[in-house]
Amino acid sequence: MPTKEDVLRALSTCQEPELGKDIISLGMVQNLSVEGGRVSFDYVLTTPACPLKGMMELEAKEAVLKVSGVQDVKINMTANVKKDMRLERLMPAGVKNIIAVGSGKGGVGKSTVACNLAVSLALDGAKVGLLDADVYGPNQPQMMGVEGFEPVANAQNKIDPPESFGVKVMSMGFLMEPDQPVIWRGPMLHGAITQFLKDVNWGELDYLVVDLPPGTGDVQLSLCQSVPLMGAVIVTTPQTIALSDVKKAVAMFQKLNVPILGVVENMSQFACPHCGKTSEVFSRGGGSEIARKYETALLGSIPLDPTVCETGETGKPVAASHPGSAPAKALRETARKVAAAVSVRGAQRKELKIQVVPS
Repeated sequence: MPTKEDVLRALSTCQEPELGKDIISLGMVQNLSVEGGRVSFDYVLTTPACPLKGMMELEAKEAVLKVSGVQDVKINMTANVKKDMRLERLMPAGVKNIIAVGSGKGGVGKSTVACNLAVSLALDGAKVGLLDADVYGPNQPQMMGVEGFEPVANAQNKIDPPESFGVKVMSMGFLMEPDQPVIWRGPMLHGAITQFLKDVNWGELDYLVVDLPPGTGDVQLSLCQSVPLMGAVIVTTPQTIALSDVKKAVAMFQKLNVPILGVVENMSQFACPHCGKTSEVFSRGGGSEIARKYETALLGSIPLDPTVCETGETGKPVAASHPGSAPAKALRETARKVAAAVSVRGAQRKELKIQVVPS
């Protein structure tokens, strides 16, 4: 009969493709049971949104079935998102990773990408929050279908945020009168960002997605100074005029020591719903150019589709409301790549921390 040692030896041949180490040394195999020829165990991923989940499960099953005497393998695929250790004793409590979504200019669909990334991560089973830090143009209340929410402090003097599509949402739009502009200087903006992080009852979150305003101003600086970001996702469109501004945003994050998780090219192509022909409305290759220049990943290319606009205006993000559409599929896959990039960054930081600790 096979033993636990036999099974563990077989599983040690399986590597986590993003981290480049075997799943046994990474502690991803737990609660292993071997009863006669029946084997069962928990396969603990670093994120529920793992883009290679199916492949990894199949590889592990095939490895165990090669062990002499094994007749049946049951794998419980689960996940445990690791916390960015720099967030210990820092606000907000309970949040494991903070991801900024930014761009150098307006009109590239940054807020649309941010809300659909958050919804996509939640659809894959992660605990997610969405902080609308675009204080000058807060669109997330409408996009997430939570317009009209009125914040009220609870017994702990914190705001319980509304939840929509499995995502907790907080926005400046909840605190201001409709159609009224925000005319604030730097210190007031810094105070607002700090309160959003400190005075909102976010609870336990695997990811807090932060929708930044366009440009490279006070809000970006305040966020980077207030909390350590796991990384930034840069949103662009293909045309050259967008790229020149996006490069400034990338340079800003680099100066603030915020890693770039990758680039999302929005409105990449338009597929005619009548003839099916694809047109490149805004030129081509902009996202790839940024990714090459700054040696980062092209996380996804989101096609131009009227459905995205319609669902954003009606508060039903396309990732959830039209799961079979091309934009939804692209956004779901992009979110999984973002989650994978966060896992890799977290592992790299952990290794670096271990290396610098004196023996």
